[in-house]
Amino acid sequence: MSESIGQRPWMTAPQLNAVLDALEAAGGADCARFVGGCVRNTVIGRPVDEIDIATRLTPQAVTAALQAAKLKAVPTGVEHGTVTAVSGGKPFEITTLRRDVATDGRRAVVAFTDDWGEDARRRDFTLNALYASRDGSLFDPTGHGLADARAGRIVFVGEASQRVREDYLRILRFFRFLAWYGSGPPDAAALAACEALRGELKTLSAERVSKELLKLLAAPDPRGAVALMARAGVLGEVLPAPLDLERFEGLVAIEEDQLFETDAVLRLAALLPDDQLGAAQFAERLRFSNAERDRITAALAPTPAFKSWMSPREIRRALYQLGPQAFRDRAKLAWARAARAGRTATTPQWRGMIALGEGWTAPAFPLTGQDVVAAGVPKGPMVGEVLREVEAWWIDHDFIDDKLSTIEKLKAVAQGMAF
Repeated sequence: MSESIGQRPWMTAPQLNAVLDALEAAGGADCARFVGGCVRNTVIGRPVDEIDIATRLTPQAVTAALQAAKLKAVPTGVEHGTVTAVSGGKPFEITTLRRDVATDGRRAVVAFTDDWGEDARRRDFTLNALYASRDGSLFDPTGHGLADARAGRIVFVGEASQRVREDYLRILRFFRFLAWYGSGPPDAAALAACEALRGELKTLSAERVSKELLKLLAAPDPRGAVALMARAGVLGEVLPAPLDLERFEGLVAIEEDQLFETDAVLRLAALLPDDQLGAAQFAERLRFSNAERDRITAALAPTPAFKSWMSPREIRRALYQLGPQAFRDRAKLAWARAARAGRTATTPQWRGMIALGEGWTAPAFPLTGQDVVAAGVPKGPMVGEVLREVEAWWIDHDFIDDKLSTIEKLKAVAQGMAF
């Protein structure tokens, strides 16, 4: 008797049923099955985030079936067999069974098929080549997917080197799946293929690499996978040297111990050298967003220096200069380095620093350019110079909440300047 995952709540949602009803009306029973992550995660007891459907129907037949059922059909990747159904405002990706006709390591030319086994043989890992019917019956065409999923084995379908040569992004995907789902020693053939072909990563588009890298770093604990990437020479193919593995490992440990949210972008910054220009060039080369680039470079700024014994006044100064996000990032990276150096006794100080930063709202500087002009400074560049000098005094006095004193300081500065 075949195994079954039973009827899970995600399988009975009315929006999903509407899509399955539409497909079955066009192609009959068992023309569509759940595939990939939703099946894998159900088998191993993980949450299901996305529901993907594989079908014998061609993309054109899928589109017609959805439209006949008054559902929206979005041609998200028709050349590769993918149509996205939108039902009740929720998207469901539907992909026609396919086989590879030609591959070059970056993209594939596919032909459609109605053979479930043929579709499974062109997938990346055995645990991703699992299918389930609407009633929950499981299908494992490779014969190893269920056992590998349950054991945490990340194993390529078929011959590892061939799978990698079909799409070199699978090198990074191997380590990503190892970080998220792996258990025990890595598969030797898979690791050897990734190590041997790691130089081909440079042929991939920057967007694909950066997206996969952040997915990997978002795993709850990617330390083992990242260390293995470094030993295999894979990490050095995508990140600039010298890598700071110790700071990265310290950051992950802090997030785990202190119940901080997993932060893939900050983890990436932790791995990079303390070189703002180099980090900016790296972020631009891999096409990270401007916000991600700016956050990474701000986190790696050399000043102000962060120490666990900073006074509340110094903390407020740093917060004002950096802003809340950069302050938290800088504090966590400094804490991570201290943690890896064995200075765990300073944990309360670091925790208190971050808590103070989260609870303090920087005040607005009370003076404007008009105040400076009113003090007798002529309009022009000198106005900004005077403002900056008075603001520096105001910061040194711990953001004194006395506008009169600040105006008196402004008058003193204005009187002492030659116009």
